[in-house]
Amino acid sequence: MFADIYRGRRVFITGHTGFKGSWLSAWLVRLGADVNGYSSSIPTDPSHFSAMNLAEHLKDTRGDIRDRENLSQAMRRFAPEIVFHLAAQALVRQSYESPAETFETNMIGTLNALEAARRCPSVRAVVVITSDKCYRNDEWVWGYRETDRLGGSDPYSASKGCAEIIAHSYFQSFFKDGPACATTRAGNVIGGGDWAADRIVPDCARAWAAGKPARIRSPRATRPWQHVLEPLSGYLHLGARLLDNQENPFNPRGQAYNFGPAADIGNTVADVTDALARHWPGFRVRKDDAGQAEMKESTLLKLCCDKALAHLQWKAALNFEETIRYTAEWYHCFYRGEGGKNDKNMLDFSLGQIAAYCNLAEQREHIWTR
Repeated sequence: MFADIYRGRRVFITGHTGFKGSWLSAWLVRLGADVNGYSSSIPTDPSHFSAMNLAEHLKDTRGDIRDRENLSQAMRRFAPEIVFHLAAQALVRQSYESPAETFETNMIGTLNALEAARRCPSVRAVVVITSDKCYRNDEWVWGYRETDRLGGSDPYSASKGCAEIIAHSYFQSFFKDGPACATTRAGNVIGGGDWAADRIVPDCARAWAAGKPARIRSPRATRPWQHVLEPLSGYLHLGARLLDNQENPFNPRGQAYNFGPAADIGNTVADVTDALARHWPGFRVRKDDAGQAEMKESTLLKLCCDKALAHLQWKAALNFEETIRYTAEWYHCFYRGEGGKNDKNMLDFSLGQIAAYCNLAEQREHIWTR
């Protein structure tokens, strides 16, 4: 996979204890990379990172992304060739409760990651992960393109728009002749091992495991749902292209890319809960609109991923039903697996899902599987 470019490479990941970061770290370990993760803490209990005992398989460094000097020193000590920046405050509702922390983490954290990479002579490539919510959402029915306006009404969206602007400035001002860098924007990501508060799938998994109904809000809200491995395949493919640095029809250096399902595919929150119910016997939901009036949250959001297809030949591999099945099976193994959750090391199961996903993508002739 990825032309075997990650084998033996030194990879630095910020936010490696988070949901996406832990999956990315596990995949890179499977690819034979030497991984150093940098995070302030393990954000949830339980967590995908802990469930896999992933600290035993990589260098696990604790530090606040807002501490520029500590981050820079950690990066220089490890001397990575490529940096994946994922550390963030990633929840819309929490951004209303802690707006200053959200802006500091997502804006200053991105600035610090880029500055640390600029100071680190070994770094050859940087992939900055932001969010599909970096776009100013006007609730239109077509997918947002990388050239559309950035920003948002809620603090989380605004902070991610700012992070994109900071990254663009660094690319143009400092990295034209230095590390090859790019930003990525992914649609709503679901999958096993997410226990963040106030997210639809973790809320449903916790309720199902406890035998209680899940409380859902905005059941008609439409999102570009995708399994966590989908955008990660895009990040890894993009990182490989940046490291490869050979002449290609499209040079990804300094570019922004959307990673998500096809723009004509959209499912509601109710579609997700109904699909999960088919895999989890006894699972039930109830609608809860309380507390929504004071918060601005978009109901319709789609991405146009034509640029990723044209430049990188990347596209999503899974359909909606496959996405739900992968997600439901992970939680089923964790909560109902033999020996119970405390005796179950989920690393083998997670790596098994990565292998199954890669095999399926290879059968469907996705370019990154070569």
